[in-house]
Amino acid sequence: MQKTYVAKQDDISRDWLVVDAKDLILGRLASQVAMRLRGKHKPSFSPHQDTGDFVVVVNAEKVRLTGRKWEQKKYHHHSGYLGGMKTVNAAKLLETKPEELLKHAVRGMLPKNSLGRKLIKKLKVYAGPDHPHAAQKPQTWEIKG
Repeated sequence: MQKTYVAKQDDISRDWLVVDAKDLILGRLASQVAMRLRGKHKPSFSPHQDTGDFVVVVNAEKVRLTGRKWEQKKYHHHSGYLGGMKTVNAAKLLETKPEELLKHAVRGMLPKNSLGRKLIKKLKVYAGPDHPHAAQKPQTWEIKG
């Protein structure tokens, strides 16, 4: 009789990857990053465990959207008070907080539970080309797009 392999926390190896988001389409980049964060590219993948890698995304301010999404795509958040709904389009969000544009896209592709909240903490997004994670010796990860 065969038994199902379940990865133990000690056996999981986590790599650090650096992605340059310059001229990449937001949704295609986000789906690849979410797959790596979740660990679906590894043979030891378990849907209930965190087996993924750490991902550092640089140049988030140079990401692309297709069509008229810069004007038409809306992001909403609520302050909790009556009439506290705030709406901003993608172009304005890119000007003010370029990191949030990519984080929001990746968060939507992760599980909506405690595992998803744990996985999103392994995503590090920076607007410019520099990042403070050189000590982790991250490998460059080329995404075709």
